Amino acid sequence: MTEISPATSKAKPALWILVILAALSPLAINLFVPSMPSISKDLDASYATIQLGLSLYLMMTAVVSLIAGPISDKFGRKPILLGAFLIFLVGSAMCIFSNNAAVFLAGRVIQTASSAGMVLSRAIVRDVYPREKSASMIGYVVMGMAVAPMIGPAIGGYIDGIAGWRWSFAMLAAFGFVAVTATWTSLPETNSFVGQSAASQLRAYRDVLRMPLFWLYTASAALASAVFFGFLGGGPAVSSVFFEQTPLQYGLYFSLCAVGYAFGNGISGRFSEQLGIRTMMTAGALVTLLGPTSSLLLFTVSPHSAPWMMFVPLSLVGVGNGLTLPGVTAATISLKPEAAGAASGLLGALQIGGGAIASVFGAMAVGESGSPVALCLLLSGFAISAFFVTLAAARRT
Repeated sequence: MTEISPATSKAKPALWILVILAALSPLAINLFVPSMPSISKDLDASYATIQLGLSLYLMMTAVVSLIAGPISDKFGRKPILLGAFLIFLVGSAMCIFSNNAAVFLAGRVIQTASSAGMVLSRAIVRDVYPREKSASMIGYVVMGMAVAPMIGPAIGGYIDGIAGWRWSFAMLAAFGFVAVTATWTSLPETNSFVGQSAASQLRAYRDVLRMPLFWLYTASAALASAVFFGFLGGGPAVSSVFFEQTPLQYGLYFSLCAVGYAFGNGISGRFSEQLGIRTMMTAGALVTLLGPTSSLLLFTVSPHSAPWMMFVPLSLVGVGNGLTLPGVTAATISLKPEAAGAASGLLGALQIGGGAIASVFGAMAVGESGSPVALCLLLSGFAISAFFVTLAAARRT
């Protein structure tokens, strides 16, 4: 495929800015997870109701991803990001001052505007780099982004323990202010196709959706992410009910998965150009599969259960996702470079939408007993599907 040389290639944004853009939404997903029992008690709502703060966030992230990409193709990356982060600040304030579950959940939905940063940071990379290089750069961006969810649950659990869950959202608001400031002062406009007509936007969607390879790439990303989000949906219940851990203990254990994610992204950033996208995708799918199946084996053969038997093997899910997703993303948004925003948005919507469904299944799988075996069975099913779909995608890459 012929590469389009971006007109804005001389205006490459600094890596730290892209990390901030991409990190805000994952931080907002993970920071409050250890506090769900505390929020439930404080707002006099059921745990299942407060858990919607995760599921609704993921579902609305899919919607925002679908919209943000093509709008940025028409109006530019920078103005859309500024608007999205300002809206995020409004949602954060609603969560901080909420006195019932309805206001809290509404604030969570509004916070999802920040997910435009995840979508557009990838489109920005593709604006200024060719395909193989963009896979490497996306790896570095997501590696840096992984620092946020890596430390988020631990910090959220710590803040909850010493000051209450509302201060976790105050921290998110502060990070959102940093994102607004960085975008306003330091981000150049990288979209060289600004001003596309509505008709061209529709054609871009149509052309991308008609590509069979787009659907293979998207299925690979969605199923790989489903393993992680299924863990995110069921993990807190396993931790608090089955293992009787505190929010801080859960946050520290969960950070193993995020460390694995950062490690996988680091490898992807370092070796994608040398080894190629196909190799990284396939290796990542295999490593992802090893995580839940290893954990399931440990629970099956051991007479005693311990938290490490779930959290340590499932750190491989992070490593595998870190290897697979940068290459899949770069390949997807390279299918039609002049519609990178639309392709990135579609990918993000389907990937996160699948993750939202997986998180609900994860919560359902563990049940009232918080069963780690049931959760690992579900995650193994997702991982097996991801492996075979990724192999099919890699053969055509």
